[in-house]
Formats: sequence, structure tokens, C-alpha cells
Amino acid sequence: MILVDASVYIFRAYHALPDSLTGRDGQPLNAVYGFVDFMCNLLEQARPARVGVAFDESLESSFRNRFYPDYKANRESAPPALKAQIRLCMDLCRAMGLTVLVSAEYEADDLIGSLMALEDGPVTIVSSDKDLAQLLRSGDILWDFARETRFDPNGIRDKFGVNCDQIADYLGLVGDPVDNIPGVAGIGAKSAAALLNAFETLDSLYADLDAVEQLELRGARAARRKLEVGRDIAFLSRRLATIACDAPLSIADRDLAVRTADGEALAALCDQQGIGSRLLDKMRNATGS
Repeated sequence: MILVDASVYIFRAYHALPDSLTGRDGQPLNAVYGFVDFMCNLLEQARPARVGVAFDESLESSFRNRFYPDYKANRESAPPALKAQIRLCMDLCRAMGLTVLVSAEYEADDLIGSLMALEDGPVTIVSSDKDLAQLLRSGDILWDFARETRFDPNGIRDKFGVNCDQIADYLGLVGDPVDNIPGVAGIGAKSAAALLNAFETLDSLYADLDAVEQLELRGARAARRKLEVGRDIAFLSRRLATIACDAPLSIADRDLAVRTADGEALAALCDQQGIGSRLLDKMRNATGS
């Protein structure tokens, strides 16, 4: 089973490819060309039996915004031209026979986590988002397909110095500026890893803050003071960083079997939007339609 964090690759294509790639009436299609090309390459290489493609539609309406209004407030809303391309990417994925997942309340990460909670077998998550590492279990892979990097749980441990089930606690300490998650001021990645290796969880750490000063940690006394000041922020940040694995999923959402592509729908979409024959042929080849 492969679960794709679509927005990562759509935004990457949007910023990497020139907006001179246009369709009918001159509307930009650079994100569409880049993302669909990526999806076709993924399908041709992996040949998965089950695929879910999760999109973000909750930048300002995520359930996280209800308890922390500044969540992702540093991000600008997608311009109308990009929003139109995102919708087209969804339509093309559906026509290619893939299950599309999107929610106004839950982010793509949450939809991926909720699907994984229902799955006993190994899962490959296709994304470059480190937050998703918290979902990995034995046999699972976090694969940034475009950059050809793969991490299993041991690889995550090597990269961050903590286990997958400690990633949310780790982000509670260091924060995540990409998502405007504050973290504890003055606690960096090395200190956070050392603290979690000693205490295992954020709860255990804050249950015995005095013990921090006894650690072989540079600036241990100062770290203890920073942690004490940042207690509420640490737990808030962990809550923001924790992926929800209980998002409501319909029966259709759970059926990730790759279906036969709708060749007529693909051709109609490409004709309506002015997508060239090269990309249409690539979609047909990738899906056997």
C-alpha cells in the first residue's frame, strides 16, 4: 500500500517549473505537469496494488486552528491559479483510477495516519515531510520519491536521534517553523534528542525536571530553566505536531485498490484544459489505459 502526500509534490512542481507551461486560455499548468509526471513515474516504478493520494484543503480550517489560531499562519493561501491546478490534479488522479482523499478539517497527514491505523501490513508513505515519521512501524517506509531517499524506523532514529514514536514529543521541544509550531525557546535538536533519550517522553521529562540538571548535557542547568518556562508551549506544540489517526473515512476512502483508468475521462480533461498529448500518453501508459 502506498499513501501519497500530494501537496508536497504539487507545491514543489509549482515553484520549480516555469509558469510558461500553460493550457487553454493561457492558464498556468506547471504544477499539474510536474505533479502528474511524478505520479506516473511513481506508478510505473512501484506498480502498487493499493494507492491513496491525500490532498490538503484545510490551511485555515484545520481542527488545530480551533485551539491555536496561529497554526500555519505564516503560510500564504494558495493563489487562485494554484487552487485551480490542485483541483485538476485531484480530477486527473480520480480518472487514473486512484483514490483521492481530502478534508476541510483534517490535513493530508491526518488522512494518511487514519488509513495506516486501519492497516496491519507494511505501508509506504511517499512524502518529504518529517512529521509523518511518527507513523512508521516495523516494515513501513517514508519515501521521498523525487529525491530518491527512503527511511525505515532505524533510518529515522539515525537522522533525528529519537524513535518514530518520539517524533511528536521531539517536535514539541524543537517546534517546526514550517507549520508555525513554536516549541521551547532555546531547545535545539541535539538537546531535544538527548532529553528524550534520557526520559523517553515529554510527560516523563516534565514529571522530573530537576533531574535534567544531572544529565551529561551541555548547559543542563540553563536547559532546565528553559523547559520550565516553556512547559505549556511544549505540550501545545506536541499537540499540534501529533498526527490524528481517527479522521472519519468513508467506505470509498478506505478502498484503495487501484482501479482501471477511465481513458475517456482522461482524454476529456486533457482536451478541456489544454494538456498536451505527451502527458496524456504518459498517464495512459502508467495506468495501462
